[in-house]
Amino acid sequence: MNATSKIEPITEPAVPSRERTAAALKAAILEKLTYFVGKDPGHATEKDWSTALALAVRDYVVERWFEATRATYDGQKKRVYYLSMEFLIGRLLKDAIANIGLEEAVAGACEELGLNLEAHLQQESDAALGNGGLGRLAACFMDSMSTLGVPAHGYGIRYEHGLFRQRFHDGWQVEEPEDWLVSGHVWEFERAEVAYPIKFGGHISFDGHGRTFWHAEETVNAVAYDTPIPGWKGRHVNTLRLWASKPVEVLDLGRFNHGDYVSAAEKTIRAETISRVLYPDDTTPEGKELRLKQEYFFTSASLQDILRRFLAKNDDIRDLPNHIAIQMNDTHPAIAVAELMRILADEHRLTFPDAFDITRHCLHYTNHTLMPEALERWNTGLFRKVLPRHMQIIEWIDYHHLAEVQGRNLPINLDAIRIIEWGNEIKMGSLAFVGSRRVNGVSALHTELMKQTVFKDFHTLYPDRIVNQTNGITPRRWLYECNPGLRALLLESIGDKWVDNLELIDEASQFATDAAFREKFAAAKRANKIRLAKEIETRIGLKVDPSALFDIQIKRIHEYKRQLLNLLETIALYQAIRRTPGAEWTPRVKVFAGKAAPGYHMAKLIIKLANDIAKVINADPIVGDRLKVAVLPNYNVSLAEVIIPAADLSEQISTAGMEASGTGNMKLALNGALTIGTLDGANVEIAERVGPDNIYIFGLTADDVAGIRQHGYNPVATIDSDPTLKAVIDAMVSGTFSVDDSHRFHGVADRLWHTDWFLVTADFQSYFQAQRAVDVDYRDTDRWTERSILNTTKVGWFSSDRTIRGYAKDVWNVEPKF
Repeated sequence: MNATSKIEPITEPAVPSRERTAAALKAAILEKLTYFVGKDPGHATEKDWSTALALAVRDYVVERWFEATRATYDGQKKRVYYLSMEFLIGRLLKDAIANIGLEEAVAGACEELGLNLEAHLQQESDAALGNGGLGRLAACFMDSMSTLGVPAHGYGIRYEHGLFRQRFHDGWQVEEPEDWLVSGHVWEFERAEVAYPIKFGGHISFDGHGRTFWHAEETVNAVAYDTPIPGWKGRHVNTLRLWASKPVEVLDLGRFNHGDYVSAAEKTIRAETISRVLYPDDTTPEGKELRLKQEYFFTSASLQDILRRFLAKNDDIRDLPNHIAIQMNDTHPAIAVAELMRILADEHRLTFPDAFDITRHCLHYTNHTLMPEALERWNTGLFRKVLPRHMQIIEWIDYHHLAEVQGRNLPINLDAIRIIEWGNEIKMGSLAFVGSRRVNGVSALHTELMKQTVFKDFHTLYPDRIVNQTNGITPRRWLYECNPGLRALLLESIGDKWVDNLELIDEASQFATDAAFREKFAAAKRANKIRLAKEIETRIGLKVDPSALFDIQIKRIHEYKRQLLNLLETIALYQAIRRTPGAEWTPRVKVFAGKAAPGYHMAKLIIKLANDIAKVINADPIVGDRLKVAVLPNYNVSLAEVIIPAADLSEQISTAGMEASGTGNMKLALNGALTIGTLDGANVEIAERVGPDNIYIFGLTADDVAGIRQHGYNPVATIDSDPTLKAVIDAMVSGTFSVDDSHRFHGVADRLWHTDWFLVTADFQSYFQAQRAVDVDYRDTDRWTERSILNTTKVGWFSSDRTIRGYAKDVWNVEPKF
């Protein structure tokens, strides 16, 4: 079959179900080791055994995958297509074992073969397909769509190196290529027959019949790689399809034969560059062009694939909205608006108005940010150079949309709803909004702020278009799999019904005051903290006390997420301990992890500051174990699975009104961490569910922030009026933490003194006092454990299963099977 052929109904009988016994798994592992890995047991390496184990488990997943695919085709159900620049899926073996129900069989097989199951689970590479919350949300959604039986495809890019591997050199972030594919990826299936041409550049011509032709300057092929994503109990398996960019012509043999070996391979290098790295540094013109090509590349390939699948079973292209729902995860795939119109108009001969109408009934857009700089904009010159036909289509959309609006005589700012601003920038958020049937925010606060700020005029025009779908997380990975002690306690107490209906975890709330339950809960937490303490020592050589309060901030390094606020409080605490070391201090371990974008200088300077602070504090004998700071390199899903179950305190301290939702806050709360945070994003809804006594809220509200920014703010006055804060900044600029370069952090201090856009100084004292309340409360072990239990049991609403049910009902108009 090629990419344009019809899909015929599958009539073959189902593959016989495999036995789910230890003996059957043992035989399967040995078979894979022999016939697929090509090793006999006596000479197999640890990696060989890990591959054989994964292949054996994969067969069970594939069996269910085929069954689900047949059922979808036979039922002619509406499908959901999820377009995302990132899919942070992490390791898949443990996930598959749990979801398919093979835990006992695999454990028994490994025991009989003398294999250390945990060690082999750690052998798997993390798929480097994402950066943070955006990509992990997409992965959780794929898990939930499979769990609920929603027929779906995820679409993204198969990044050869993905996001960079992070290491620290003298405290500075160093980016290195991530080699997650060096040994292959056992979970993917290459579909070499599924390849689509993706065009760039060139010019446009018209014939006498009004047809438009795009004569491309460059063409690459998008080749499909499929990964099955099983849901809970293996009831349904969906597909994550990732695209690799390949050259149309592998080698210019003429140039090669003339000895010009480098230019002979130039087209291959240019083509493969598109799917090489996630988020190339776009501070250069070349980087900007590459990123635009990446976004169009995977969006175009996905839409071509979607239409090919639709046309294989349907004849009327106008019926498309009744069979498909496409979700754009942020603005990265927003070019889908113009691309779907191009395909419908240029290839299927529909008029622009008809093509636009169909497009607006198929596409939906999730907004993840209110920051204008994060809502992508493209220079029209660059855009026209790379995608000339799409530039024409966007100009048409902009003109006709404005004409339509002007006829309605509404009190709106026309400039605010333009897609092309001042003729030189395309606002991709506006394009996504105009071209979508539904636009959703990802928390209640975020959605309301969308209506009031960035999309205010659009909301006036289309009052029913914006809906809320508060984010969620999959309880399978983020409790059942990563927290074995707590999982066992919950299974013993209330059974397993919470695993695919997380709100039922609230039944365990009754045990919060039960002494025996609290003791077991605390023992599970301590085991997790011991595991993290070992990981910290292995990674950075720092020994920490598991009985200390584990204070965790793990997320992308960005000024609005305010790792800097946490670091200033760390310095203040350090100074206080040094002044009175004999006082009753609550021992604390501060854990930081996260990556800074390669071109984001201030974020990288904050990482350096964190490492320099850690270096001084951890070596100070006066402070000792009262305070330790661990800055862990190369944060990824697997590291998160170790950190999150061990957390006592969850840092969610973004500037109010700037975090759309957050999902780390949900994962940490589900695993029993108490949140310290602003009323921002989903913190608002977490606070409502766990209650004010079980969360630490501090600082300015979103309304406060808006008011301050409207009327102006004087950070110098705030600093001068707060001796604690002033002493912290003085220490930072005097070289206390940078004796080799006393001026190193003057840029950080200048940002705080002169602008402080993220209001770190404004929230410092409130945050400092909240942390001192944490110190006191943590000493009451029983009460802290009770509050920890209530955090776990009261956040069941934040399941991605609940979120997907909301999308299915309010956005996609599909009915989950389960």
